[in-house]
Amino acid sequence: QVQLVESGGGLVQAGDSLRLSCIHSRGAFSFYAMGWFRQAPGKERECVASVSRNGGSTYYPNSVKGRFTISKDNAKSTVYLQMNSLKPEDTAVYYCAARLATYSPVTYYLQPDEYNYWGQGTQVTVSS
Repeated sequence: QVQLVESGGGLVQAGDSLRLSCIHSRGAFSFYAMGWFRQAPGKERECVASVSRNGGSTYYPNSVKGRFTISKDNAKSTVYLQMNSLKPEDTAVYYCAARLATYSPVTYYLQPDEYNYWGQGTQVTVSS
């Protein structure tokens, strides 16, 4: 069973930066596509960044494009989400997700039900 453990959340001011980390507990991390999602109270869970298994394809919605960067370090079995120029509307619980993508090295995934494993979530709060 894959376990994902997120860290790096916290309380920051608007304009600040945070880097979230997610460690994948099981081997063969290089065979997994990874995603970061967030969920604010009363809202649906949304994808804020996704990366393909080989790390070469990424996706960002317009709301975070140019501010957030996802990266995948296969040697450390870790995926990162660098968040710059944070805004109050970025406040949410952020979740890491993994999908086994053995035969799809360049595909990224955007929908929650496309992922097999989830972390417990880390709170990000941005004050104005």
